[in-house]
Amino acid sequence: MNGKFFELKKEKQDRMINAALKVFAVNGYRHASTDDIVKEAGISKGLLFHYFDNKLGVYQFVYDYSVRYMSLELSTFVGIRERDVFEVMKLIQTARLDAMKEYPYMQQFLARSTYEDVNEVLLYVGQKKDILENAYQDVYRRINFAALPQGTDGRLLFRLMDHAAEGLIMEHFREGSFQADMVLGEVLQYISVIKKMATGR
Repeated sequence: MNGKFFELKKEKQDRMINAALKVFAVNGYRHASTDDIVKEAGISKGLLFHYFDNKLGVYQFVYDYSVRYMSLELSTFVGIRERDVFEVMKLIQTARLDAMKEYPYMQQFLARSTYEDVNEVLLYVGQKKDILENAYQDVYRRINFAALPQGTDGRLLFRLMDHAAEGLIMEHFREGSFQADMVLGEVLQYISVIKKMATGR
């Protein structure tokens, strides 16, 4: 991580991080530009390049930051004793949306990072992605799918809830109505509806 960058005031750090996350999430690495990042952040290009050598350096920094931040959110919100698939999914979504209060585009950025088409980015992400994947796998392995009604495909059910949450979040972004707390309430309602359909309770 960039030690010099963390000497900045937190407000300026977050402005720069959020600007980079948004530009990379919306445009992808290939089409993102440092001009767009500095414009979004409201800073000079000289300031950006004081802390980062080039566009790739900015990308690598926000990728590392996002992976570490989300891994910490997961470990904070998802207790090690929780095994119910519906409760685990609620806690995962709570962790994601808590992160999005401070960094609204973090989830979109992380999702897009998995299908970037620039070799140096693919190489970097490939070297680092196991950190976050392992954090999710640690949570996933705890789930007691055997507690679901007989004949229920727990893994398919888990994916259904995850996709429903992602779709709802993206819908709010498209409509320009994203507010993390409000969206979390809707996501939890969706999960409760899916639970009732799957279990009858």
